[in-house]
Amino acid sequence: MSDVSIAFDKDQISRCEKLIRPYVRRTPIIEINGADVGVNSLKLALKLELFQHSGSFKARGAFANLLLRKVPAAGVVAASGGNHGAAVAYAAMTLKVPARIFVPSVSSPAKIARIREYGADLVIEGDRYADALAASEGWVERSGAMPVHAFDQYETMLGQATIAQELSDQAPDIDTLLVSVGGGGLIAGIAVWYGGAIKIIGVEPFAAPTLTKALAAGRPVDAEAGGLAADSLAPQRVGEKVFPIAKSYVHSTVLVTDEAIRQAQKMLWRTLRIVAEPGGAAALSALTSGAYKAQTGERIGVIISGGNTTAVNFDQ
Repeated sequence: MSDVSIAFDKDQISRCEKLIRPYVRRTPIIEINGADVGVNSLKLALKLELFQHSGSFKARGAFANLLLRKVPAAGVVAASGGNHGAAVAYAAMTLKVPARIFVPSVSSPAKIARIREYGADLVIEGDRYADALAASEGWVERSGAMPVHAFDQYETMLGQATIAQELSDQAPDIDTLLVSVGGGGLIAGIAVWYGGAIKIIGVEPFAAPTLTKALAAGRPVDAEAGGLAADSLAPQRVGEKVFPIAKSYVHSTVLVTDEAIRQAQKMLWRTLRIVAEPGGAAALSALTSGAYKAQTGERIGVIISGGNTTAVNFDQ
């Protein structure tokens, strides 16, 4: 590995994959010509994690936490923009564990509805993820419940890394992988699996450049936390455990506008009849907007990370 100490490796990821396999879906890929989405001379492999239980990749990290750690009688608690909360609620329901989920007011109605559907105790606290996180930490102190962090927890990253294990079997010839970034748990797990074997590109909104600012500063720092994808890609700062992994293995980051994300959502719908949430479409928007300049013949993978959104008429 690199000169940075990494707390897990491919063997641990493989063991985690076997543990969570009964509870998570092996999501499909779809291979398309880049011209289908307005990018010529490319072959694209889209990894469709929006088809995962609870509507996003987050179910992997949720089950990894609940199965790898000892859950107290008080159950689990999580703070989330929405997808992580839905995933923890789903995992807790499946494993019959009590769960309390804190979300900010910016969380989408679709994600709030999913959390309630799974039977968790839902608390809406503050306007941003950081507010919900602070409230969840207070609940941990009062209740003794086990916190399940959305990104800055090794078990969370281990679970998310199983996406890369699947993808390396499904699309073994990709050169580059585009991954949306919020707190960084997804890109960190994926980066450990690949270990520098392919180019990993982080994609962030201009309105929430957490990893971009951290890499520029040499450490996690506060960043803007707004924009169209604020309920999934705007935690204020990248994780402390995430950062050294990203610094070692992430090639670079690119920034995209909210309008680019909207257009990628529309393109996924019009071309493939796939409804992705803004955060789920962000990685693709790097290509379709030109924020990431692909080389002719480059074989690119893209994580379509979530689909928890209210119904939108993308044909308008």
